[in-house]
Amino acid sequence: MRFLQGICLISIFCFSMIATVFAEDNPQALDDMTATSMILIEASTGKVIYEKNAESRQYPASTTKMMTLLLAIENANLDDTITVDAQAAAVEGSSMHLETDDQLKLKDLVTGMMLASGNDATVAVADYLAGSVQDYAEYMTEKAQAIGATNTHFANSSGLPNSDHYSTAHDLARIAAYGYKNPIFRQIVGTKEKEIQWQFPSAKKIKFENTNELLGVYPGANGMKTGYTQAAGECLVASAERNGVNLIAVVMHAADNERFIEAAKLLDYGFKNVKMVKAFAKDEVVQNIRVHGGKIYQLTARPKADILYPISGDDSSRFSIQIKPDRYVKAPVQKDTVVGYVSILYDGQEVNRIDLLADESAPAGFNLFSFFGELYDGIFSLLGFA
Repeated sequence: MRFLQGICLISIFCFSMIATVFAEDNPQALDDMTATSMILIEASTGKVIYEKNAESRQYPASTTKMMTLLLAIENANLDDTITVDAQAAAVEGSSMHLETDDQLKLKDLVTGMMLASGNDATVAVADYLAGSVQDYAEYMTEKAQAIGATNTHFANSSGLPNSDHYSTAHDLARIAAYGYKNPIFRQIVGTKEKEIQWQFPSAKKIKFENTNELLGVYPGANGMKTGYTQAAGECLVASAERNGVNLIAVVMHAADNERFIEAAKLLDYGFKNVKMVKAFAKDEVVQNIRVHGGKIYQLTARPKADILYPISGDDSSRFSIQIKPDRYVKAPVQKDTVVGYVSILYDGQEVNRIDLLADESAPAGFNLFSFFGELYDGIFSLLGFA
């Protein structure tokens, strides 16, 4: 069945090529898609490439599970063994077929939760980490607010309809972009299929396939999460990477069988119109930093990764780079120690930050220039200029 669905999806992609090519250069064509609310952002900066009603509140359905997963990754040991209670086993909707007293590793539980969109797994996770779904949903909301998703409120961990459970396309993109920077999150949401082995009963194992049908079909697709309820309609958060450009598309309340096509059209538009510009290479020395108490007076620093920013249209002048080194470092300093950061700004607002690393070691010892540099910094500190 999944094979036939894949063939159908590929066929639809081929059939829609003319419309997609037109949409790549004509954002107005995207406005005519069926989704009530949509957004396309560049993942590393959060820069909005395209949006339609992206701030309107919508039911997020199972895209909610992105936050369920994030809290589990950040607040628990994924090797913990979770015992499923009767409440989790009885949850309605999509399921990973949990039964009372089943036991699984937390990483296997959240992987099945994301691939099969298991509502039962979300309750098991919530009960384990917070004691109840209600308390876990409160933590989810707090985390959403903390990362800038301020028009989001969670009432449960699964995304089942609730009048007090809502988000926006822009907020879901913010949550997705936050998760995208976590390698464990990316690995899980990008898994196309996996066989999950239960701890108890040990003979139980099920192979799950990801509900995100773009994986393995759309070039560069690497996540994230589907969602559907009658109230929410068809929803999809989709991510993809090509030639260093990382994009996240969100489609909410799309017509039946349209969410994958419409997300693909958004991504196509982005890849056609977004280019990454390199400001500094990761092996390029960008700063000298004074050393206190060292055998050398100063050390060189380089960015941890290439300093890239996404350009679309004629907005290159809206980006700026600020190098923020530590005023000084105290010896001994090992190579690759963090000694500051490089900030990427868009319209004066920081959209990304890359660590500055020491490009060399600075052993403790005496150096006349280092001594006077430390004296100089000490005087400035006393005068309140540090």
